Amino acid sequence: MAKRRILNPALFICDLQEKFRPAIYEYPRVIATTQKMLRAASILSIPVLATTQQRAKLGETCSELGLDSDGPNGIKTLVHSDKSKFSMWTPEVRNALGRQPNQRYSAVIVGIESHICVTQTALDLMAAGHKVYVLADGVSSCNKEEVPVALARLRAEGATVTTSESWLYECMGDAGIEEFRAIAGLVKETKQSTTESLQALCRI
Repeated sequence: MAKRRILNPALFICDLQEKFRPAIYEYPRVIATTQKMLRAASILSIPVLATTQQRAKLGETCSELGLDSDGPNGIKTLVHSDKSKFSMWTPEVRNALGRQPNQRYSAVIVGIESHICVTQTALDLMAAGHKVYVLADGVSSCNKEEVPVALARLRAEGATVTTSESWLYECMGDAGIEEFRAIAGLVKETKQSTTESLQALCRI
């Protein structure tokens, strides 16, 4: 029987808020990659954990992600919490993941900013014993020059820097799994936006 290659995946969505929209380099491309990952998470039953940074000052999560909707297109999150800490590794997030003692996750991170909240989240997750993947086509910063420096540091610290499509196929690991056809269809459907995100964010 076909089995997935990546066990216990979890999608971390870091601080994708309305007020950051005009400030972040190629923000629409980060949003597009996140939308694809959310659809994949729904297909593959991957838990989603999302945060906002000081929501009262910096606004709600971008509406097109559907994280705040109770409608049929709304995304079910394991946790969607506000924070002042830069890292997503807050008590609320730890509690949401801690339902099984000593369970280790493969955390895949998208969001902002690469060199601050994404970096600190990745470092904290690795310190807690979790495997970390950072999607190069799904993270950015206000200053684009910060991004490659942050990703280089995270590689050196032990995180895996990869792309959304590569991660999805690695997560599946086998074309024989039940969800393969749906994920392959999603990849085909989002080919243009994936290309645009790669060109914008992975050539910095």
